Amino acid sequence: MMAKVTLRNLAAHKIRLVLTAVAVILGVAFVSGTLIFTDTMNRQFADLFDDIGKGVAVDVRAKKVVDDPADTGQSAQPVPASVVETLKKVEGVKEPFGNVTGYAAVVGRDGKVVSGQGAPQMGVNWNPAGDYEMSTGRAPEGGGEMALDARTAEKAGYRVGDTVQVLTQTPQRLRLVGVFDGGDMMGASIAAFDTPTAQRLMLRPGHFTDVQMGSSGPSEEELRAAVAKVLPANMEAITGTQLREDAKSDIATFMGFFRTFLLVFALISIFVGAFIIFNTFSMLVAQRTRELALLRAIGAARSQVTRAVIGEAVAVGVVGSTLGLAAGAGLAALLQSQVMGEDGGGLVLTANPIIWSYTVGIVVTVVSAYFPARRAAKIPPVAAMRDDVALPQRSMRIRLALGTLLTLIGAGLIGLGLAGGGGNPAIPVGAGAFLVFIGVTLLAPVISIPVIRVLGAPAARLMGAPGRLARQNALRNPRRTAATAAALMIGLALITTVNVLGASMRTSVDAQVDDQFGADYIVMPTGMNGLSSDVLDRVKGVPGVDSAAPYYTGNANIKGKRAAYVAGDPAALAKGVRLELVSGGLQAGRDGMLVDEDTARAQGWAVGAAVPVQFTDGKTENLKITGVYAKNDFLGPRLINEQAHRAHAARTAVGAVMIEASSANAATAAALERSLRDHPNAEVQDQAGIKKEARAQVDGFVSFLTVLLVMSVIIAAVGVVNTLALSVIERTREIGLLRAIGISRRQLRRMIRLESIVIAVFGAVLGIGIGVAFGAALQRALREDGLSLLSIPVGTLAVYLVIAAVIGVLAALWPAWRAGRMDVLKAISTD
Repeated sequence: MMAKVTLRNLAAHKIRLVLTAVAVILGVAFVSGTLIFTDTMNRQFADLFDDIGKGVAVDVRAKKVVDDPADTGQSAQPVPASVVETLKKVEGVKEPFGNVTGYAAVVGRDGKVVSGQGAPQMGVNWNPAGDYEMSTGRAPEGGGEMALDARTAEKAGYRVGDTVQVLTQTPQRLRLVGVFDGGDMMGASIAAFDTPTAQRLMLRPGHFTDVQMGSSGPSEEELRAAVAKVLPANMEAITGTQLREDAKSDIATFMGFFRTFLLVFALISIFVGAFIIFNTFSMLVAQRTRELALLRAIGAARSQVTRAVIGEAVAVGVVGSTLGLAAGAGLAALLQSQVMGEDGGGLVLTANPIIWSYTVGIVVTVVSAYFPARRAAKIPPVAAMRDDVALPQRSMRIRLALGTLLTLIGAGLIGLGLAGGGGNPAIPVGAGAFLVFIGVTLLAPVISIPVIRVLGAPAARLMGAPGRLARQNALRNPRRTAATAAALMIGLALITTVNVLGASMRTSVDAQVDDQFGADYIVMPTGMNGLSSDVLDRVKGVPGVDSAAPYYTGNANIKGKRAAYVAGDPAALAKGVRLELVSGGLQAGRDGMLVDEDTARAQGWAVGAAVPVQFTDGKTENLKITGVYAKNDFLGPRLINEQAHRAHAARTAVGAVMIEASSANAATAAALERSLRDHPNAEVQDQAGIKKEARAQVDGFVSFLTVLLVMSVIIAAVGVVNTLALSVIERTREIGLLRAIGISRRQLRRMIRLESIVIAVFGAVLGIGIGVAFGAALQRALREDGLSLLSIPVGTLAVYLVIAAVIGVLAALWPAWRAGRMDVLKAISTD
């Protein structure tokens, strides 16, 4: 019988439950879309690496001494060609081949570097027995020839016989003699040269990036052991299987981080959706008090009533999860097209996103509906004889006490983090912010009463009876109003926090550039691969340029830990970065090192101290501290001499060039840009340009996070629609009486719109207030990490407040239209 009751109620309330399902659909779509997308990317990369190097049994490479967090390969030491000759003598080794890989960006006919949505620009030496098959033309021979993969050639507009501009350690113009099938390289561009040319352009003559070989009989492990015995101490041998698994692992690690990042925002959307589900079922139970009481009166047990309500929740969860899974597949396809462009394949659907979609959708719906279901079971049978069909209002004392406690604990943790209680201050600040969030959510019904009185006052004064009724309706049930507003509060609080941090980043960067950038111009690479040394020669020859100081970046081991450094001539760089010496001098010498005062204090170093530094080639030098400078964001914590860096680095790409000019004007800037026309990856900037680019990067990041958080705001808007629609049904008799005593349809619709606006603006005010507080606290906690100044984007926040009011208007359209169409007599006679 109860199953029939559940099905009948689903049919009777299908519109309301469909709106509830929308919250589930959007949340599940976010989860399933993330899982499908990352599964697809993982599978595509796994297939790619399985296909590459299938015949490789053993790979020989230099041992990694210093960890390269960016894994650009620039720090990897090369393998001498003599190793190949040694390997040929090892029994079981089949056709050892030295690979040369590096940076080789192809410049298209439009003068821009061919890019595949952030995919790498690779250069390789052509291997006739390798993974690629020439489809048109022939293999490159000699220093003036090259080949391209088919997709890059098509994007760049090149055909066999054309002259191609390629950016390597120096710009090159080579004749395209072949086009090969590069397979599904996930958008990467591949330029191939003969071995001597590849060594000259991307590495160094007589050296390889690694050496790969097949096996003429022994197993991979047996051959690896035999090869390892003849290698120098700084080389290592790994099996082909491990080579492919290492490549997969690196991708899996990145995709795992990306998946976690997106799932955090998915969970935020689901958390917001939980408020909507809870609110909807609470109102449905309240409206069906007499119906549920009659069930109890004819013999239904409490557990049966609970199961009936939970059954409705399960049905909503199943439908929402199914539609959410389908929407998630569409979202995954959109993400894939944005990341991979036209190079992406089909989607991969595994059991993982299906299981999690239904688990999340059903569990969240059932848990959110559980407490309303318990309340339904407690309705006494005698309630069937009462005219008042609303559930009694419960005391808010427990909510008030718990909310206050959590808020105080959270505020204490925030204070502890800001006071510097040890460790990373962002951790206690973040934990405290979360507790304050929950505390304020619990306190929202109490807070709503005075705040809505204030927010509703203009409507009550200017809109007459509809305004007064709208304010009174919003105050009638503080729990319901708070639950509806809390959903909007969460999304806007997080969006506001992100915008406050973004504005603070922009202001802090502007201040850092003003304080620390003293050069007239800086030449920087547009990618992560640095500039060729030719850039330095080009800019030095520009009329009006007095000096050009290059700096390089690298990593080394200091006290067993990776330490990033900048290398260059300290005296030449000092003016360009406005270096402020605290002690010592700028003459570092070949074995000198300057450090900032925070590093010197943390390590206990003073001028004259000797510091053992292990470079990427495995060699260790004792560098002497020759100077201590104030914190400088352009240089970072360590500055060593350029000669020391060059002596140990495998590749010496220029990180940037600081330029001093006798006449810093538009003509000089234009002359610098003309001198670098063969270097489209080099960008000339002055102080204003640096600020503009930094702002663009911050704005892009803030916009990206805001877009991810907008999903929660959409769900909250659906919640406002749902609440108002159910509220209209609940107040059917009241609406009929209002119409009977003379209120017009227009006034009735205005009343519902104003009520919606008040609720939405209340949620926005609460969210923006919390977001500003959290943003300010996080800025304070991160001030030592470069976020030195607080900035509150008042204009942006005012726009968000207006958007919240618009959401209120839009959310009220359907409920107000429905209320205006009610038949007066039928409405008055409604039980």
